[in-house]
Amino acid sequence: MFEFITVMVFTAVAVVAMINFKDWVNRSEAMRAMEQLGQRVLQYRKERGSVPHKSYVDNIKEDLEGWIRLGDLQYRGRWVNPESTPDEILAYTEKKHSTSLLSSGFIVLRLDGRVEWMGRQEFETLLAGQQSPMEIELGNLE
Repeated sequence: MFEFITVMVFTAVAVVAMINFKDWVNRSEAMRAMEQLGQRVLQYRKERGSVPHKSYVDNIKEDLEGWIRLGDLQYRGRWVNPESTPDEILAYTEKKHSTSLLSSGFIVLRLDGRVEWMGRQEFETLLAGQQSPMEIELGNLE
């Protein structure tokens, strides 16, 4: 009986560890893909003086390693203007981890190329402060 319980406990711990490891790898690869996107956007901006159009971002996504792990990328390039600060959110994607010990949140690409992980509350507060009423209205229509 003791051996059975030991095997069951060990198996349960191994399953939980594998789920968490899988989520950690997915998050890491998504962060790396977002960093690659950021590098390409910064290069484009350096060469042309503005951020690329969404179609440009859509075209390069096939080339990015780990892009699939980004999920539903939200690109805010059309809302960036000359007055936008380097802290402006340029792109983001939500990562949900409902079955692991990792917390859900957002991978955020800033206008200056920084990529970071944010919890839901922090992200929603930041985004709400950066969105114009028109962006919010158009976002609700999509």
